[in-house]
Amino acid sequence: MSKLVVTGGCGFLGLHICNRLKDKYEKILVIDIDEFNKDEYPQNVEYRKLDVRNFDGLKQAFSGYDLVVNAAAALPLWSPKDIHTVNVDGMRNVLEAAKINGIKRVVQVSSTAVYGVPEKHPLYENDPLIGVGPYGETKIIAEKICEEYRKKGMIVPVVRPKTFIGTYRLGVFQILYDWVESGALIPVIGNGKNRYQLLEVEDLVDAIYLMLSKPDDVVNDTFNVGAKNTKPIKEYLTEFFNRVGSKSKVMTTPASVLIFFLEIFWTLRISPLYKWVYGTAHKDSFVSIEKAEKKLGWQPKYTEADALVHSYEWYIKNKEEIKNAKGITHRVAWKQGILGFFKNFMILLNKK
Repeated sequence: MSKLVVTGGCGFLGLHICNRLKDKYEKILVIDIDEFNKDEYPQNVEYRKLDVRNFDGLKQAFSGYDLVVNAAAALPLWSPKDIHTVNVDGMRNVLEAAKINGIKRVVQVSSTAVYGVPEKHPLYENDPLIGVGPYGETKIIAEKICEEYRKKGMIVPVVRPKTFIGTYRLGVFQILYDWVESGALIPVIGNGKNRYQLLEVEDLVDAIYLMLSKPDDVVNDTFNVGAKNTKPIKEYLTEFFNRVGSKSKVMTTPASVLIFFLEIFWTLRISPLYKWVYGTAHKDSFVSIEKAEKKLGWQPKYTEADALVHSYEWYIKNKEEIKNAKGITHRVAWKQGILGFFKNFMILLNKK
């Protein structure tokens, strides 16, 4: 059996990779700067506290391993400098350290943020890349570095997932779950008729495993992944509310008005909703998954509503423990700021 390295392995995706693929590899090495909770991981997972910006450390850590998944990334809430050094310099370090150690295959977890906010949908892998903000821009640069290393003889599959959720996913979604548990009205930006594709993290891990295990000539490419047959936001949110027994309802809003206020709140740093969230949530955002289906044989099993239900039910069971977690990652509950005030108002409004 081969041995796998997962950079960013303490994150939401990294945790799922380790647990879901534990029987596929003799040993899995988690590399991360966050603290490692051994109880959450299988017995064959080891941990090394290490920053992907530390090239010498990576070079040493990769010795004796066969495959790498680079899931380390700086989030849009981080400073532009940190986003660049992690997403770009860190990507190059991972690839070079792998190359020096004779590791020929590295799966890069990219993002559909590389497409920006186009009007045309669905989006295909060969569509123009127009990243929005430091996060989207650095993901494009990182993909170009992957191309460089393909030319050097390495196999570097790139996966571009839509927003993925599931158990252990918090961040901005924890705010939604808190409101849903309280039975508040849930405002959506715009009329809720736009299709905003999500993805269950288990389906993403399945795609990553195919990229780790399929033949070189099949996987040395770039693949979009997302849920199949995406419904409008209002439809799948309503289905989600009904399935978890919440009294919440979707409240449509004039997009320009809500975006205006969210822009002010973000500028004043009294809301955790950053520009990518409030600037795209009212528009269509979905990708074609045809290439992954045909080349990899990948098939997503879950709908957007399924993914939301899985994530919400886990949140309800674990919310007391969640309160003590700190940081700015997808595995931590974010402070709601002024949104907490509006939540109470939306609860009252829904009771009328």
